[in-house]
Amino acid sequence: MNQNSKGQINSDNKVEPAADLIEIFSSFQGEGLFVGAKQIFVRFAGCNLNCSYCDTKKEATVENASIDKVLLSVMALEKSDGRHHSVSLTGGEPLLHADFLKRFLPILKKKKFKIYLETNGTLTEELSRVIDHVDIVAMDIKLPSSTGQEPLWRKHSEFLSMSRKKDLFVKVIVTEKTERNDVVKARDIVVNSDNKLPFVIQPATIDNKGTTKVSRKALLEFMNLSEKRLSNVRVIPQVHKFMSIR
Repeated sequence: MNQNSKGQINSDNKVEPAADLIEIFSSFQGEGLFVGAKQIFVRFAGCNLNCSYCDTKKEATVENASIDKVLLSVMALEKSDGRHHSVSLTGGEPLLHADFLKRFLPILKKKKFKIYLETNGTLTEELSRVIDHVDIVAMDIKLPSSTGQEPLWRKHSEFLSMSRKKDLFVKVIVTEKTERNDVVKARDIVVNSDNKLPFVIQPATIDNKGTTKVSRKALLEFMNLSEKRLSNVRVIPQVHKFMSIR
């Protein structure tokens, strides 16, 4: 099993997939191309990376939840809050829970839910196990100068190649430390796949008010560099931070 999918014993004394979750809630998508869409968010615990700007608090309460429990929560939110655009699998990194998702997603699809995967774009093997049940992929390309970690270009390129089977957009988070060469490298990875893929530049926020240290000059430079080879580039901040919602 994946490192965050521990399993639970059912009434027949068999192990059923379970996943470590932080929360399940209804809100509006605040990032990327689907800003403003009403979604049910299933937030998974754990990540294979350690980005300096991560929104998920490490001290968050974690619950090991069964498929039945998560499904009941999703269905209850759909009933109480009205029809949602999709179910957003977010985190952390949801693909760490591929065992759970492989069993859970077909059930959601039978209930006519659209599946929206938010991912750091590094776990291609795990993606291959669930991609058939995913509708939309919101893929990050992690810039080393933004994250403070080692480059992941090869992993991102492999992940992007597989994700093209679906409705896909790419997002890069930029900070005051982001280097132009990293933006160019991310751009070129996308160009090698499809220069028409949407490419979202997202300035990192430093508080719940949407404050960012990334200057307009820097954002304009990153956008101009990206538009030299890509046809669909946008700067989109974290809108939910301005709205003070999750």
